[in-house]
Amino acid sequence: MGEGLSGWRNRLALWRAARIAPATGFSRRPEPRSIGLYARGKQMVAGNFIAGVASVEAPGRPIWDVPFADPHARVEVHGFTWLDDLAAFGDIRAQERAQAWTEAWIARFGRGQGPGWAPDLIGRRITRWVMQAGMLTEGRDPLPLLASLSLQIHYLAGRAQGFEALSGLIIAGLALGIEHPAALKVLAALCDTEIDMGGGIASRNPEELLEIFTLLTWVSLSLGEAERALPPELAAAMERIAPTLRALRHADGGLARFHDGGRGAEGRLDSALANAGVRPMGNAGMAMGYVRLHGGRTTVIVDAAPPPPGVQGHASTNGFELTSGRRPLVVNVGAGTAFGAEWRQAGRATASHATLAVEGYSSSRLGASGQGDFTERAEVTTLRVLPGENGGGVHLVHNGWAATHGLSHVRDLMLTSDGRHLTGIDRLAAVTTTDKRRFERLAQGRRFQGVKFAIRFHLHPDVEARVDLGGAAISLTLRSGEIWVFRHDGATRMTLDPSIYLEKSRLRPRESLQIVLSGLANDFDTQAGWTLAKAQDTPLAIRDLERDDPAGQI
Repeated sequence: MGEGLSGWRNRLALWRAARIAPATGFSRRPEPRSIGLYARGKQMVAGNFIAGVASVEAPGRPIWDVPFADPHARVEVHGFTWLDDLAAFGDIRAQERAQAWTEAWIARFGRGQGPGWAPDLIGRRITRWVMQAGMLTEGRDPLPLLASLSLQIHYLAGRAQGFEALSGLIIAGLALGIEHPAALKVLAALCDTEIDMGGGIASRNPEELLEIFTLLTWVSLSLGEAERALPPELAAAMERIAPTLRALRHADGGLARFHDGGRGAEGRLDSALANAGVRPMGNAGMAMGYVRLHGGRTTVIVDAAPPPPGVQGHASTNGFELTSGRRPLVVNVGAGTAFGAEWRQAGRATASHATLAVEGYSSSRLGASGQGDFTERAEVTTLRVLPGENGGGVHLVHNGWAATHGLSHVRDLMLTSDGRHLTGIDRLAAVTTTDKRRFERLAQGRRFQGVKFAIRFHLHPDVEARVDLGGAAISLTLRSGEIWVFRHDGATRMTLDPSIYLEKSRLRPRESLQIVLSGLANDFDTQAGWTLAKAQDTPLAIRDLERDDPAGQI
């Protein structure tokens, strides 16, 4: 499990924290606010342990003795988010395991041993301990738990810098009456520096923004329960974030899956928005570099900015997702981080998104290692959001292949006000004089036959697709019974090909399909048009009550 704390300063800080008299009771105990999964709790009670995408059958073993193959999973269990799952399952066996495994952690790792002493992990752990304190202390002596909580709070006080560590320090400190006022000041400053005026964050990861927002709402609720004032910086940050998250949610309530983010835990967004108490506000169409089009029961969310810096960015500029009612239709492949380096790299490629890609070239490109930050990055050179009486649209241009081929991707999307018809026009164009000269030099090559490109539309695994009308259209049937029809203008070749769908909550990638329009760019401007529309006999509203299993994890 690792050697524990390293560095004499950390060990000295832990020694000093241990010398401070521990709390002997709770000043106030916050309600459990983090939402767990019933099915996962049931699996753990049965001895089937899941962390990330790692699953191990180890009946009768405490979670600390489970031989997870993934090193990341072996660390993540020290954050105790699995307590939420056991609480969601809620029977006496779940409570017994929660108590026994927590007591075992205190005995084995509670003095700085193991890998669970990074500040964010401590913050995550102590937040769960105080929120699930009722389950952990019922019928047990609470003093060992209180002593360990006190130790971790005092140790964390000098080390918390990120949102999760600071939030945990504040929430747990208020619960035990061990307050560190400096933590609230640092969190307030962090809100000012990390959350921009538009309510976005540098990573442009919608799910990460939701996690930050959730932590801030928990801090706000804890301060209110303790009759402490909410710093204006925190209130202002939540006011900025709430409309951004509303703009990044699809019609089914899930978040757009871009830049290593997922849809968000079920119920997390609604719960956070309700707890924040921020009134709904209008959005000008742009949020954190995304454009949201909506009409009727349909939402389209478009990545309208360059990828963010860092290792989580995807080459997804000009890509979009479409959801109809409660059913995702057009998606991107998703974040492959949990599935290993190869899947992570594949998920970052332009070909893994619903947009145009030049064969062999992502719009933003990694260095020779194939890892890390992008060394060449697509820049959006034109962006116009186009409101209209009969719908809304967006006009986007990025220069992702200007340096390699002299070509930019021009995309026009228009969604009708009833949400039944999405029209798209994609162009590869040499925009500037320099671009035209570069394309001309490329075209003068002896073997030049045109620049190969493909426009991809990855489909959600639950979508049934079949080629219709002698190959002129593709019919798409959602589980709700809705039927959509994809057509193109004939300027490209249309095929229905295999694809893959990656979800953090599942152990394996899911097979899916993608519509691919393939073509050659032989001139300064090559255009392809397409439409995605509900079949004429599809009613305006469908009674869609079938629930997906949120814990279909296998």
